[in-house]
Amino acid sequence: MRIAIVGVGSLGTVVGTMLTKAGLDVSMVDANQEHVAALSQKGSKVVGMLDITQQVRAVTPDKMEGIYDLVIYLVKAFYDEQALPQVLPHLGEDSVLITLQNGIPEEKVASFVGRERTLGGTVMWAAELLEPGVSRMTTDPDQMDYDIGELDGKITERIKRVKSVLDHAGTAHITENLQGLRWTKLLFNVGGSGLSTVLGVAGGEVMNHDKAIDAVIHILIETILTARALGVKMEPIRGLDMGVILDIARQDMGNLRSLLRNTASDFQDSKASMLQDLEKGRPCEVESLNGYLAEMASRAGVAAPVNDQVTKIIREIQDGKRLYQFSNLDLLELPPLSIYF
Repeated sequence: MRIAIVGVGSLGTVVGTMLTKAGLDVSMVDANQEHVAALSQKGSKVVGMLDITQQVRAVTPDKMEGIYDLVIYLVKAFYDEQALPQVLPHLGEDSVLITLQNGIPEEKVASFVGRERTLGGTVMWAAELLEPGVSRMTTDPDQMDYDIGELDGKITERIKRVKSVLDHAGTAHITENLQGLRWTKLLFNVGGSGLSTVLGVAGGEVMNHDKAIDAVIHILIETILTARALGVKMEPIRGLDMGVILDIARQDMGNLRSLLRNTASDFQDSKASMLQDLEKGRPCEVESLNGYLAEMASRAGVAAPVNDQVTKIIREIQDGKRLYQFSNLDLLELPPLSIYF
């Protein structure tokens, strides 16, 4: 099986390194020429909670050759219009592309490469690209999970084959409810990652501050209520059911803070990917994450005032009108939870 990992940032570098180490036929594809050169000349290096140095095959998109059986797609969403047309000539009739991007990207990806070729999945771990060729794993390797599936929820032979590939870089779980899992992942992207970006800190500093975690809780509630209004059945994550979040929020915020801190304990040192991009002077995926929730909540008629505020601040940071700094927490106005129930 010929495999291309397209978009080898922090996560793609780790995945490509591990799949290559496992002996698979992998090409790591990225538009960042400096990163590709470092990977090609020095090999890929994973540090932090993993320690791997591995010779890899890395190319820029214009150097892709032939047909790939499997494309693992990890490009930032705002580059889709450039990246997906470059991938298309390298997909055969039986090729598949699995998007592991943030947000809810499957329909957009399918519009370029065809629904018959498109699979989707969520990545439930984190990493940080330190420099060209070097990625730092910030999640316990035992928590390197993926949830993957067909768009129609069927359990097919090809999704089983993709699982067998990803199992070399963690543990993949096949789902019959990809949309529900996508919304569950979105919950944490817009909540914890949204606050990490606004405040300019890692997850631990967000979760350990009462007002910051309360802002996360408000956004979690806004996400759950929006998904329900749209008819999406969200899946539990790490044993935590979405209905339980709402029930505990109604009863005892202190208990909910403790529960979330425990659930997200392995993300203490993880910076949001949006923050990583902003730190490097690049645009971030706010429109695919918090901006997407803002749009969906508005369509569904669900009040999402805290996410709206976070979305506005991230856009202002991206536009150079504001800094990512912890004092941004003072800008957030948290309404009483009674507005949601």
